[in-house]
Amino acid sequence: MQESIHDVAVIGLGAMGAATLFQLAERGQRVIGIERFQPGHDRGSSHGESRAIRLGYSESPQYVPLLRRAYAYWRELEQLTGETLLLTSGILEMGMPGSRLVAGTLKASEQYGLDHEVLSPREVQRRYPAIELPQDYSSVWQPDAGILRSDAINALHIRHAIAQGAQVVTNARVLAIEPRAGVVRLVLDDGRAIEAGSVVVCAGPWTSDLVPSLKSTLTLTRAVSCWYRPKRPELFKSGALPVFMIDDGRDFFYGFPDFGDVGLKCGSHYGTGQIQHADLARQDASAPDENHTRDYLERYMPEGAGPLLGMKTCLYTMTPDTDFIIDTSPEDDRIVVVSPCSGHGFKFAGVVGEIAADLAISGDTEQDISRFRIDRFPA
Repeated sequence: MQESIHDVAVIGLGAMGAATLFQLAERGQRVIGIERFQPGHDRGSSHGESRAIRLGYSESPQYVPLLRRAYAYWRELEQLTGETLLLTSGILEMGMPGSRLVAGTLKASEQYGLDHEVLSPREVQRRYPAIELPQDYSSVWQPDAGILRSDAINALHIRHAIAQGAQVVTNARVLAIEPRAGVVRLVLDDGRAIEAGSVVVCAGPWTSDLVPSLKSTLTLTRAVSCWYRPKRPELFKSGALPVFMIDDGRDFFYGFPDFGDVGLKCGSHYGTGQIQHADLARQDASAPDENHTRDYLERYMPEGAGPLLGMKTCLYTMTPDTDFIIDTSPEDDRIVVVSPCSGHGFKFAGVVGEIAADLAISGDTEQDISRFRIDRFPA
């Protein structure tokens, strides 16, 4: 069965796909979104309640211009919808002075003149009694950083896109993308075929299934987030504790204050090892996953290591250089590939949606995406 032709089809409605769907609908495009599960599912990379956002970016100063637009986007979306989506909490990034986290954050902050402070372990504990650091650590405080309500944002993007006329198909898997004269045809596992003028692939850990040329480029890892009821809850509430990251040279530990009586969220950024395919990833989390996180809590925030409230898995889609992929496909420029991945993409979802919509409509964008081109990797 073949459906009518759409201007754009978006494959995958996680963070990037939902934002792209929203942007295209806002611009009056006849857009359809296709999700292999239900929106908000926990099989990919966009669930889990919260994500961090910060301007001084340890990954590279080159992300700062995009981050400035990302901040503006989230505030504009709040004004449009009347919902609170970005909670300003500040962030502490901690580790040895030469660690990638601390040194990288300082480099970006100094290059762009961003608001920040360098704090000693003693000053950190004076401000935030929950945190206990080795005396040779250094910390960078960014007051403008905060928490994005990720689940709420994803749902909002889809809801408002539908209100603007977008169509959404759920529980349908795209088996093939077939470029043809005048259209791109999508073959679904339920026998349907959908045709569109252009296609945006936002399939997260399933990206290489639909763009086979990326199979040797993209790898998958599994990460676990844990939620705890702290022994002293008053030390871990939003306002008493900021978002935090710790780079101890062995692992990269992150966490969020309890901002809605949901507990202290924390986990390891480096994950639990590579997996072969998203369909083979364990969705359950086990005692070894939790023990690793608890060890870090007991070392740096012992009063936080109370009863476990829950755990969730998350898949990271990694590029070799940990930068994103945002580009048209080398096979056909009507296919846009969006994979802001490697475990640090959510904060950019709004601006990436804008860029993806630009590429789907005109093949070009005003944003500098040269860092994210596919051709930087061997064919």
